Amino acid sequence: MDLFENLLIIFALIGISCFFSMSEISFAAARKMRLGLMEEEGDPRAAKVLQLQEQPGNFFTVVQIGLNAVAILGGVVGEASLTPYFQAALMDLVPAAYVDKLSFLLSFTLVTTLFILVADLMPKRVAMAIPEQVAVVLVGPMMACITLLKPVVWFINTLADGIMNLLRVPTVRNDEITSDDIYAVMNAGAEAGVLDKGEHEMMENVFEMQSIPVTAAMTSREGIVYFSTTDSFDEIKRKIGDEPHSKFLVCDGPLDNIKGFVDAKELLLRLINGETLDLTDPKVLHSCPVIPDTLNLVEAMEFFKHQRSDFGVVMNEYALVVGIVTSNDLQSAVMGTWALHDVEEQIVARDSHSWLVDGVTPITDAMRAFDITAFPESENYETVAGFVMYKLRKIPKRTDFVMHAGYKFEVVDIDAFRVDQLLVTKLDGSEKPQPLLAPAAE
Repeated sequence: MDLFENLLIIFALIGISCFFSMSEISFAAARKMRLGLMEEEGDPRAAKVLQLQEQPGNFFTVVQIGLNAVAILGGVVGEASLTPYFQAALMDLVPAAYVDKLSFLLSFTLVTTLFILVADLMPKRVAMAIPEQVAVVLVGPMMACITLLKPVVWFINTLADGIMNLLRVPTVRNDEITSDDIYAVMNAGAEAGVLDKGEHEMMENVFEMQSIPVTAAMTSREGIVYFSTTDSFDEIKRKIGDEPHSKFLVCDGPLDNIKGFVDAKELLLRLINGETLDLTDPKVLHSCPVIPDTLNLVEAMEFFKHQRSDFGVVMNEYALVVGIVTSNDLQSAVMGTWALHDVEEQIVARDSHSWLVDGVTPITDAMRAFDITAFPESENYETVAGFVMYKLRKIPKRTDFVMHAGYKFEVVDIDAFRVDQLLVTKLDGSEKPQPLLAPAAE
């Protein structure tokens, strides 16, 4: 054969190697979600790619057979076909003793470079850039190769499976999607600019809702304005004027003895129409849904959906009211507005290294505000005050403090055994190590 025929054979082998290289990378890198969308859009080739991904053993065996066979054959053909031409070219340029060795080296270098560059690197880069598009184009020829080489594939796969089982190495890929995978995709989207900051935060809030208790979004007991069945007409008007809420609890004496709730609009209409105002009137008083304080935000949303309500009282296991929550509170939790609102009111910066923090501030808010990854054993408390009390193992007093994550949480105000306010100070690296907690001297 002349030089042209030899080069034609070499480039044919390079083309075959290119096919197997692109197939290997594209089938491995093709994303199942993208292929699923392509299948739903009417591309039957995507279904075949998914089928090969579910049972990749035969596919990878054919790829390795093809790549290794072509590489060996290319080396043999290339060395035998190109070496004579290099010998003829070098005969008058180098000493005769070095002609054969140098010709072989040049032939080997040329063929290897062509295979690495054209048959390996370039096709793999293309397949990595657009794996789904390449995979659906090559799936037909690849399935034909699998069928053609079925006996050889079966023999090699049987040997490989036996060795893998002997070594107890798993051979099935785990394709389960975890929450960490979803977070990684969202973070990658945010870094790439596909998601803006607000969308990224909202999606994170959605996934965090299962771990955030309903108490983090509620109005705490101390902030509840309610009517008593014994309140006078003037007292009711004063409360509505001072705290213009849409709904008010009605209690028979103390807050924990709830009779229901009234709608401020209905009260206003009665006042305009000159009707008598009786808080115990069934036409005005509505039954109040009760939500356990153990629910998370997702469960609270489901509760509102089933109860067809947008307002509920949060109670603990002792039937004591710990707060009230509305559907707007839960929706704001998803949008992230509730965190901004509460942080502005409950966490006030004194300077760049210290903050005054309300004792009822939810732990989740403190984590966001101070960029703290986690609080220890956080299932045992819900607020910053609860964290300090849990770590001190006693009712805190003024100047008691707890150290955590490079911050000092110091009690600065106590109101009837309740931690009303704390001073949170960020410690710089020059400060001496402190114990985890230190109660004040008696």
